[in-house]
Amino acid sequence: MNEDVFVKDIMSKPVTIAKSALVTEALDKMLVEGIDPLIVTNNNTVIGTVSRQSVAEKLGSKKNSDISPNSIHVANVVDGEFTTVYPDQDVDVLIPLLQVYKLVVVYDEDHRLIGQVSTGDLLKVYRPAVGLEEIMEHAYTIEEDERVVHLRRRMLDDNIKRFVVTENQSISGIVTETDVAVALRKFREVVEEKHQDHRIRNLLVKDIMSFPVLSVTTDINIDDVVDVMLEKNISSIPVTNQGKLLGLVTRESLVKAL
Repeated sequence: MNEDVFVKDIMSKPVTIAKSALVTEALDKMLVEGIDPLIVTNNNTVIGTVSRQSVAEKLGSKKNSDISPNSIHVANVVDGEFTTVYPDQDVDVLIPLLQVYKLVVVYDEDHRLIGQVSTGDLLKVYRPAVGLEEIMEHAYTIEEDERVVHLRRRMLDDNIKRFVVTENQSISGIVTETDVAVALRKFREVVEEKHQDHRIRNLLVKDIMSFPVLSVTTDINIDDVVDVMLEKNISSIPVTNQGKLLGLVTRESLVKAL
């Protein structure tokens, strides 16, 4: 690493939301800004973060099925665990932190919020010096005709953030916690509570997945993979060889390889 590069050189403007805001507002802001999570504030003080995953879990909870998404506040889904750095610290301090946290909060010397650093910010400057196959993660798959309730159960039970969707062993899409959060929000807004339990069981993975899917082969350069992920603002890319799924490259796996 270059010792002359500091946190202030790569940090971005903080994207915040008040704890009193609705989770639907938080989700919309995450999608518009292309960031996950958001920094949550209360009276200009950082109290934690809110992620797409936490919103999906809240909206998908059966005990909240009788509550409108427009009645659930960020305060109900905030994660109080977050980490901070200062702008004049060496950029190397960020690597182990971003291997644990999705976002690092930047304070000035008066403990005021002045910035944030995400995996994307770090990867704009630093790239792993390893081969693609060395950093691939296991790719979990799910059939496109599987029910969303089963998808959610696998995500929750096994802490899986994304699945490659297949049809007859061919990749047809990808489904992430973002897709689940967006789908559950729309579902809860248009389906009456008395019909939700029945209707959600008929919701299939192919109804909520993202497609078409961009994939790469093992002979591609890592720099090119990172460039595509940053340009398209995507968090993962399936890796294939002669049409066979080998694994996934994610922003997390890239940072872990630094």
